[in-house]
Amino acid sequence: MSLKEKLAEKITQHRERTTRLLKEYGSVKIDEVTIAQAAGGMRGIKSLVTDISYLDPDEGIRFRGYTIPEVLDKLPKVPGSEMPYVEGHFWLLLTGDIPTLEEAQELAEDLKDRRNLPEYVKDTLRAMPRDTHPMTMFAAGILAMQRESKFAADYKNGKYNKATGWESMYEDALDLMAKLPTLGAYIYRLKYKDDTVIASDPSLDLGGDFANMMGIATPYDDVARMYFIIHSDHESGNVSAHTAHLVASALSDVYYSYSAAMGGLAGPLHGLANQEVLKWIQETVEKNLGGKVPTKDELKRFVEETLSNGQVIPGYGHAVLRRTDPRYIAQREFALKHLQDDPLFEVVSMLFEVVPPVLSSLGKVKDPWPNVDAHSGVIQWHYGIVEYDFYTVLFGIGRALGVLSNIIWDRALGYPIERPKSVTTDMLEKWAGIQ
Repeated sequence: MSLKEKLAEKITQHRERTTRLLKEYGSVKIDEVTIAQAAGGMRGIKSLVTDISYLDPDEGIRFRGYTIPEVLDKLPKVPGSEMPYVEGHFWLLLTGDIPTLEEAQELAEDLKDRRNLPEYVKDTLRAMPRDTHPMTMFAAGILAMQRESKFAADYKNGKYNKATGWESMYEDALDLMAKLPTLGAYIYRLKYKDDTVIASDPSLDLGGDFANMMGIATPYDDVARMYFIIHSDHESGNVSAHTAHLVASALSDVYYSYSAAMGGLAGPLHGLANQEVLKWIQETVEKNLGGKVPTKDELKRFVEETLSNGQVIPGYGHAVLRRTDPRYIAQREFALKHLQDDPLFEVVSMLFEVVPPVLSSLGKVKDPWPNVDAHSGVIQWHYGIVEYDFYTVLFGIGRALGVLSNIIWDRALGYPIERPKSVTTDMLEKWAGIQ
């Protein structure tokens, strides 16, 4: 059974559940909204539905119910590699089922056929100034491909049907997912490697071919696979995922939706955290610790001084998690095998030992543990990707796996256009009893 056939079977089953919930239980209250939530970014309001992932405070992100260690263990591995097929993870996110090796390889072959970047997209990128931010180029490249949308063509030609509209959305999503690594690598080589573009290798899986097109040797292929998988989804309420959901709810196609999502991901409060952490570590070592790897005591004193001056330690703490982010642990385990002598990793590893006890001693920190961003930039730097601005493009390639899965399911279940109700400040003051 192909992925599309399996997905059609799952959608038919799931529609019955959604229809029953809305018809028989639509008036059941699941939450209360406070003034702080309404005026504070809607944080914590339970108002989105997704089965793709869930953030557990104790176990971290769960993909279709599986923890990150389970995902990395259970998904079929690329032959000769430590890490699973990214394509197999895409299958899991879409269906909720762990694919067989044969199914993962079949999907990999399907995506290979969709991988090539149209020449007009390359022309669009080449027409942009070379100092254009890579995220601008990435979003522009995605948007330029909107002319390829099968969903938009069906809608324009009067072929859109609510029951089957997910099928052309699915085709668009696979087309785009296959091209994103090609687009990202093309931008990187165009901007940072003197326009020495490397062609795709049709014998390689998605992660392996990305490493090939970037021009980085093994084991960076496993870095790419791991990075894309662990960054693939983070519930539906994060800015990039929610933006895509919102835009797609207007029956916009995948290209409009995901290019808009990348505008959100580019924001300093969303996708820039990993480069900010790396920059902080490098500046700390260079300016404050004499340019050498510090001792544990030296680093501890610096951390304490930083906190006493009212500053934070980048990469530590999380709004929901109450333990070390499993995405951090996955990267740490890789680094312990491959980056043992890297001085930046030595500092990252030492921070892991030093920071949590110091933060815990303050008595006010809910989560003193490192998150995913405390580690990811250091690994990219180790393998030669030293251009900070490109890190968010890497994030954008991986995040597409979850976001595209979500909006396919949004379309399949016929979720309506998103349109929350607004209130005025006068109304809030009245509810609060302010005269």
